[in-house]
Amino acid sequence: MTETLLVTGASGHLGRAVINHLLGERKVAPANIIATTRNPENLADLAARGVAVRVADFDDRASLEEAFTGADRVLVISTGELDLKSDRRLKQHQAAVAAAKAAKVSHLLYTSMPNPEPGSPVLFAGDHYGTEEAIKASGIPYTIFRNGWYQENLFMSLPHAIASGKWYSSAADGRVAHGARDDMAAAIAAGLASGSKQSEIHTLTGPEAYTTSEIAALVSEVIGKPLEVIQLPDEALTEGVKAAGVPEDFARIIVSFDANTRAGRIGEVTDAVEKLSGRKPRTLRQFLEANKTALLG
Repeated sequence: MTETLLVTGASGHLGRAVINHLLGERKVAPANIIATTRNPENLADLAARGVAVRVADFDDRASLEEAFTGADRVLVISTGELDLKSDRRLKQHQAAVAAAKAAKVSHLLYTSMPNPEPGSPVLFAGDHYGTEEAIKASGIPYTIFRNGWYQENLFMSLPHAIASGKWYSSAADGRVAHGARDDMAAAIAAGLASGSKQSEIHTLTGPEAYTTSEIAALVSEVIGKPLEVIQLPDEALTEGVKAAGVPEDFARIIVSFDANTRAGRIGEVTDAVEKLSGRKPRTLRQFLEANKTALLG
């Protein structure tokens, strides 16, 4: 029997990439893929290729249940609702888990983060930990992908740092194994299409972990401009990020990433991307070289 695979958040960067890999190297027939989104008009191109497009609103459990009906394996891509004043995102994810159970989904997959357990400095880690716990409590066999930090996330800090020649950080000597989003999407697509019945957790990372100073040295080498790292306390860095026009809650989230790095909670390197996808992950140097123009602004 051919399984029907469903991807939520299919109009986002990760969701689209997962579906492209399902249609590409995984050779899943479009008729066996369901793509869900709040705005189906954004997926007209996938619909034209034969992918079923359904409306799913994470704030409306009934819509999730309806969207999930008939799907065998459901990938829940974590939503972008980073509201520090409420549990909105966790409630959205819990609604998705409940909908999957009601729709009798046979396998539930979820995109989490490395080491989300209580004690994580990352301000939204509790959303992921709570979702993982809800999935385990549901009784549905599961695959949890703990996605490391994307190389693409460096676009948030590097262009400004390169322009000024100064990169402000509070990460100290902590390491990050940045990975390419498309590599992680390829691994997730492989897991979604695998037919595996086992409950598993995979931590997806890049091939090497670097300190901020090591990343800066690599950037300087590739870009051809000096980049000095200036370490600050979390509080001073938060004020600096706010002064750059970033809203306070998001500034606090950004700085919590550095605190997490400093605590050694994001430096793990795994071979999960290559084991699942069968492809060598892109290195940080390759990312910097391919995006040199964009990083220079």
